[in-house]
Amino acid sequence: MAVEITLQDRTLVAVLDGEIDHHCAQPMRTEIDEKITAYQPEVLVLDFAGVTFMDSSGIGLIMGRHRSMESIGGEVIVRNPPQHIRRVMRLSGMERIAQIQMDAPAAQPEEPAERRDEQ
Repeated sequence: MAVEITLQDRTLVAVLDGEIDHHCAQPMRTEIDEKITAYQPEVLVLDFAGVTFMDSSGIGLIMGRHRSMESIGGEVIVRNPPQHIRRVMRLSGMERIAQIQMDAPAAQPEEPAERRDEQ
């Protein structure tokens, strides 16, 4: 599991990738918490688009970051969780503590007009 963290204005964005389980959740929590402490963001975005598996450690990761952000007056947004992970989040009640957002699907490019054969 990898996490890439960037700061955009007062928003801290953590892009998660791979699996979130007991073994990798702790280093991720530590890394995100260090950035929250250093930057004091207004919003923490946890981007789950690249997450392929999540157990209860992922729920704990969200809940703990919610507490951290709440203590500094901020909020947590969970962005782009895959459908199977969104279902786990819904069943665990994550919508009560974190906003779940899905990016709009990218616009499909138009098919090029067929070329007319010149005769």
